[in-house]
Amino acid sequence: MGFRISRILRFIPYKSSIMKNINTFRCRNKIKYFCIGKNKTGTTSLKKAFEDLGFIVGKQREAEYLSNTYYFHGNFDPIIKYCKTAQVFQDVPFSLPNIYKYLDKAYPGSKFILTVRDDPEQWYNSLIKFHAKLFGMGGNIPTAEDLKNAEYISKGAAYNLIKLYKTPDNDPYNKEILISLYEDYNKKVMAYFKNRPNDLLVINVSKADDYKRFVKFINVESQYSEFPWENKT
Repeated sequence: MGFRISRILRFIPYKSSIMKNINTFRCRNKIKYFCIGKNKTGTTSLKKAFEDLGFIVGKQREAEYLSNTYYFHGNFDPIIKYCKTAQVFQDVPFSLPNIYKYLDKAYPGSKFILTVRDDPEQWYNSLIKFHAKLFGMGGNIPTAEDLKNAEYISKGAAYNLIKLYKTPDNDPYNKEILISLYEDYNKKVMAYFKNRPNDLLVINVSKADDYKRFVKFINVESQYSEFPWENKT
């Protein structure tokens, strides 16, 4: 019995690799869906909606590590390769600037979903509340030093993400700059797909009617009538 157990235990570290290979095979020749809305626009709810419908969703933590290791150095190839392992992807790095262009070229025929909030102010308030809880001292809005010392993904990764907004270190959550870049990002995404209306869906997960548009966009039947509400802030 002890021999059999030891043999089984030897294979446990390979379970993740085996599942990745299985998922890669299962997702071959299937349409990929990239959820490219900014963080705190309902991307986690969208992920759960896909999972509830039986889609294989990429492992977020693995994607985050790839983002920190490669995205900030302009190397998109490892991220593109990783996308072979699932059918649906969301959050970092898929919410970061310009990556949707590389994914669009690497996976022709893919579909993109841009999640938005009711207005930019709502998005900003949700972002700072969430980051204060994750990275701030005593629940306060994080400083640049807080972000540099945060252990999210790896030390300094949270700072790298905020610096994409080009805010000053003495005011990393500058409201005017963050809202401006949030709006600019959404406009650029919509401009990129302006002549391809069948490839981009813009939705607000707080609206019941948008769930109907979502399931129509991904061409499935659903027993649900609205998005699940995850990570509410």
